[in-house]
Order: sequence, then C-alpha cells, then structure tokens
Amino acid sequence: MTKIKICGMRRKEDILMANTCRPDYVGFVFAKSPRQLGIDGALELKKALDPEIQAVGVFVNEYPEVIETLCESHIIDMVQLHGDESAEYIQRLKEKVEVPVIKALRVRDRQQIRKGAELPCDYLLLDTYTKGMYGGSGKTFDWHLIPPIGKPFFLAGGLKESNAGEAIAAASPYAVDVSSAVETDGYKDFEKVKRFIERVRAYE
Repeated sequence: MTKIKICGMRRKEDILMANTCRPDYVGFVFAKSPRQLGIDGALELKKALDPEIQAVGVFVNEYPEVIETLCESHIIDMVQLHGDESAEYIQRLKEKVEVPVIKALRVRDRQQIRKGAELPCDYLLLDTYTKGMYGGSGKTFDWHLIPPIGKPFFLAGGLKESNAGEAIAAASPYAVDVSSAVETDGYKDFEKVKRFIERVRAYE
C-alpha cells in the first residue's frame, strides 16, 4: 500500500486534521518557508500528533547539530534533507541520529536519480526541479523518467487528488507527498486532505 505524507503542518488544527484523516507521515518544515516552524512550535504539534503518525523534519542545508537536537528530543521521527547536502553530510548525520533519513532530489534526468540511489540515505524523495527553489513548486515532472532503483522513494511535486492515481500507476512510489494541493488560502483544508487520502487509499 502506498504511504501518504502531508507536508507543511503548522497549526494545531492541522494536527487534529491529520489525526482524523490518518496519513502515514506529516511534515514539519524547519527551512525558510511560509510553512516554517520553530522548535517550540514543532514540539507542541508533536505532542498533539497521534503516535502512530510519524513526524518528518524538513531541512535545507541545516547545521547537523540542529537536526540532532530535534531527533534527540523526539520531536521528529525522520529527517528529510531538501537542500544541497552531500553524501559525506548524510553519512555523518546518520552516524549521529537513529532515525531514517530521506534525501530529496529535484529531478532533471534519469542519471541523476540513479546517482541519488547510491547516496547513504534510507529513502529518496523525487521532486520537480524549479530554478531557484528547493521545493514547493506545485508542479509535476515526467514520472516516466524514474528508472528502476533499489531504494524506496517518496514522490512529490504537483500531486493532487486528480492525478494521485496516475502518479502511483506510473512511478510505483513507496509514498506520495503533498502540501499546497491540500490547502486553501495557504492553510491545510480538511476536505482536500480527506479527499486526497481517500483517493490514494482507493487506488490500492
């Protein structure tokens, strides 16, 4: 069954929504973004989150010590690196934290994905390449670019209720990741979250 991640949670209402709609993962964005959280805010959200739902911390070129603190405090259950982090950075981080690490790639071509699969991370996240942006473009990429790789991956970039089934059929991801498509006026929308999750679950 394809897992589901709802990214960019930032209000208590978002967490209550997640507890009702039951995604597998929620994303806490610590990188500069309209959805950015501080440590204290993330802690409050984590306390309210159903323990069966895992919290993923999203970072862009962050100091490893900051990530270590969040992991040690059990504020996040997984790490998502969405910047220019090298294989060496990932390896050093994995020696310090005991949680799975996701490395995001902004997809340009198949060879990039093949090389990404060699990184010492636990999962990849395949997102749309947009110049000057580290994610959150709301645009899809050609899912047929994804070659067979021996590493599970999250599929992101422009996913929404209307194309979720097509994306799963084309790419066979471990998980799908959505943010802006389940928002109204910049905030998570219960009905959109609910419909997206229902569409993915129904595809199975």
